[in-house]
Amino acid sequence: MIDGASRIGLTMSSAVSPPAKPAEAQKQFAAFFKEALNRVNEAQIQADALTEKLVRGENVQLHDVMIAAQKASITLQLTLEIRNKAIEAYQEMMRMPL
Repeated sequence: MIDGASRIGLTMSSAVSPPAKPAEAQKQFAAFFKEALNRVNEAQIQADALTEKLVRGENVQLHDVMIAAQKASITLQLTLEIRNKAIEAYQEMMRMPL
């Protein structure tokens, strides 16, 4: 199993569970997305803090700063792609004839 998927709560048991009611699914998706946004924010804050320490001349390794910045960048890009795919799926559903 992909390590990132297990960190955000995606497991095989949750992927095969019986379908939830629309209201429950909406709440679950909202909670999932909120948690993802919180993690993106935490990564950005950590990268900013390490960058500030480096600029002030504190004892911090350059490679740690670069790794934190890349992690923050990748999590932000992933979140934006998920958002774009969700919007695209919504728009596609709205174009479907009834």
